[in-house]
Amino acid sequence: MSVGDIHKLHLESIAQGGEALGRIEGKPVFVEGGAPNEAVLCRITEDRNTWARAELLEVIEPSSARTEVTCAFYGKCGGCNLQHIDYNAQLEIKASILKDSFQRIGGINPAKIDVFSSPQFEYRNRMQFHCFREHRNNSPRKDAGLRGLAYGLRSRAKSDIIAITDCPIAVLGIRKQINSFLFPPDKDRFTVFSKDDILLNEGGQQRGKIKLLEKEITMDAGLFFQSNCFMLEKLIAELQEIAGKADRSRPMADFYCGVGTFALFLGDMFPKIILAEENKSAVSLARENLRGINADFLALRDTDWPAHLFHKWSSKPETSPGFIIVDPPRAGLSPKLAAALTKDGPPVLAYVSCDPASLARDSKILTNGGYKLKELKLFDFYPQTAHIESLAVFERIEFI
Repeated sequence: MSVGDIHKLHLESIAQGGEALGRIEGKPVFVEGGAPNEAVLCRITEDRNTWARAELLEVIEPSSARTEVTCAFYGKCGGCNLQHIDYNAQLEIKASILKDSFQRIGGINPAKIDVFSSPQFEYRNRMQFHCFREHRNNSPRKDAGLRGLAYGLRSRAKSDIIAITDCPIAVLGIRKQINSFLFPPDKDRFTVFSKDDILLNEGGQQRGKIKLLEKEITMDAGLFFQSNCFMLEKLIAELQEIAGKADRSRPMADFYCGVGTFALFLGDMFPKIILAEENKSAVSLARENLRGINADFLALRDTDWPAHLFHKWSSKPETSPGFIIVDPPRAGLSPKLAAALTKDGPPVLAYVSCDPASLARDSKILTNGGYKLKELKLFDFYPQTAHIESLAVFERIEFI
């Protein structure tokens, strides 16, 4: 096999990241735009020692999971990469990827994965646009020709930015305004957020209140917030049910708390809540959101949390949480925090994850350190994409 060779290939499945997987003489070959169980003609574009990548030239025998694409920018824009696959098949693919990660990386075989689906389109409340200098006369903004600036989305190749006129996965509030956002002239990218009749964006009205499950929460378009509020409400409801079964006579902790979303909905179930987050601006907003709730805040890196919290809890067990939520970034838990949780973690631990691989790795550490995986749930926050959000619930073996 060499770069430039053309092969007929049977695609077996979808790998993490969204590429279809086939094999040539046993060597894995990844093909973007393919679907499971279909025959394609492809050209090798990259050949490594243990794997290869190929360009899809023709679908010879289409998969039963293949469907019509509705977005004019699909395949060019760097956002969606599974829109050519039926939505129910997307859910099956993601559940399979999550299970495989746990088996292969974590050495754990989940007995069951509960799957929570989302609206397929017009679900995305938060989007990030990238600014670029427009050298042509087809700018998506009327004033861009005067200012020499325009904005759009990252391309599939990630090397440039494409101007778009619509995005079918964005909520209606964003779709209606997609070509008329004000943006900060000193930034190369900016974020917008819309829910119900609220529209926030960096460069315009950046801060405002939104309603989740009949509670108001203050948010800032410049700070991270979940991009699918429909699914966020489902996740919060599940966390409330899990928290209700924990020891509610003891405090609760919310690690990687962001602007305090989970704490806002669970805090009044516990006598006290401890929130930890690296981003000081997010912690400031969390303080505002949790007014009236007995809470402590820690604005330090996650590598410092064990020294500031777990040492105190081990010397005074009555102050230690009976329930902890962790919602780390894609890299997962820091090694120091993972070690502290295995040594002095709570009876019940809920782990919200945006990456199956790091979740599986951390799950192995936790289960080797005295925890048992009790539940695994997949929340499809990002239909039409390969992104996987999940919730793993752990209990200490001595408390089961």
